[in-house]
Formats: sequence, structure tokens, C-alpha cells
Amino acid sequence: MSVLQELVVRLFIRNMHENYYSRLNQYRSLWILVFFDLPTETKKDRRIATVFRKKLLDDGFAMFQFSIYMRFCASREKAEVHTRRVKINLPAKGKVGLMQITDRQFGMMELFHGKTVAEKDQPVQQLELF
Repeated sequence: MSVLQELVVRLFIRNMHENYYSRLNQYRSLWILVFFDLPTETKKDRRIATVFRKKLLDDGFAMFQFSIYMRFCASREKAEVHTRRVKINLPAKGKVGLMQITDRQFGMMELFHGKTVAEKDQPVQQLELF
């Protein structure tokens, strides 16, 4: 093997190694935030809002605040799948917003309870099999 071929092979192996370990870094993984304000005047409206919320929970979203739900995604492709699912389940009335931010941006969030800084919860270990 020539010196040039050996160098190319080494660079290729190093690049594969770096990509493998950087796959779940803070800039590639995303958080999806769903904000919604749905009407609840009638019994039918409350039912529709409840079904929408339950579908978010069934898809792995967790409540951040009363009308804000969040979900961690290890890649942009996974985030697109879950974003499509939210769009499919959109109710006919009300306002729904979707936002994707990187794990790094999410980690820089400051939380307050009143005027005191709230302690951040330790992140849950994410395990994805597929």
C-alpha cells in the first residue's frame, strides 16, 4: 500500500470514529417544543383538546408547562417524524406552535420559581433502540 493510500485509509477511519461518537452531541440532538392554546368552551372542544394532549403524551412528549410539551430527539430525522405526527393530529380550532431547538440551546435555558432560580432537574438518560 502506498503512503497516500495509507493516509487516505487512516483519515477515513478517523472520520468514521469521530462521526460515530459525535452522533449524539448537543448540536445534532434536538428538542421539539409544542405550544398550544385550544378552545375549551364546549364539551366537544374540551374533548378535542384532551385527545390532542393525549396523543402528544402517547408520542413521548412530556409536559413542560400547562400548554407546552417537549420531546427529545437524537437526530433531525427523528424530530421530523414526530413533527409530522403532531401536524397530523392538529385540531381544527385553536393555535398550535412547533419549535425545534438543539440540546445545547435547551441546556442554556434559565428557569425561575418566582424570583428565585429553580434548580435544573437532572436529564433523564435517553435510550433509543431503533
